[in-house]
Amino acid sequence: MIDLYYWPTPNGHKVTLFLEEAGLPYTIRPVNIGAGDQFKPDFLKIAPNNRMPAIVDHEPAGGGAPVPLFESGAILLYLAEKTGRFLPADLRGRAETLQWLFWQMGGLGPMLGQNHHFSQYAPERIPYAIERYVNETNRLYGVLDRRLADRDYVAGPDYTIADMAAYPWIVPWEKQGQNLDDHPNLKRWFESVAERPATKAAYARAPEVNPDYGKTMSEDAKKVMFGQNAANTRR
Repeated sequence: MIDLYYWPTPNGHKVTLFLEEAGLPYTIRPVNIGAGDQFKPDFLKIAPNNRMPAIVDHEPAGGGAPVPLFESGAILLYLAEKTGRFLPADLRGRAETLQWLFWQMGGLGPMLGQNHHFSQYAPERIPYAIERYVNETNRLYGVLDRRLADRDYVAGPDYTIADMAAYPWIVPWEKQGQNLDDHPNLKRWFESVAERPATKAAYARAPEVNPDYGKTMSEDAKKVMFGQNAANTRR
């Protein structure tokens, strides 16, 4: 059994995508990031960066003590290695998948996250910041579109953790100031992933955990989310 410390955000969705695809039993432990659950001492023991998702695997390969893990990319890699699924075993296929997983972790996620922040959550509109991150989002969409021009999935012919990492960040494309029609290869891939039964099952968990999923974040939640400093981790 895996405990999943989760809130329905793009990074949270990555892990439910894998767990649903693999059919691994898991229990969701909600981490309400708008209420400050990510700063609770028990959670910080698992995720010292005070970010979700995180997992605790109570049945790790080879037995022994439970394995706690934070960082969504590390979790996807761990689960892929645990199950032997969604990560090619051959050298070149594995390298191809991991470079696109890290591309998402180092580029697509952080840049689109800044897009979300300055266009939707910042207390004042800063035109330069909005334009900068909308443009960078568009550039990254273009990278993904070119990548998908001659293959079904991000890392090749098969669905992998690279797809699971990227897909949730494309879901809010309209809020990011993008148009999928401008990226036909990306759109084809996006619609294909959206139709997977496991994708539908993963996203069905979101309103179960957060009844306000999809609604505008409250001002109090914004203060919790975006007013963080080093003192928060000492709670």
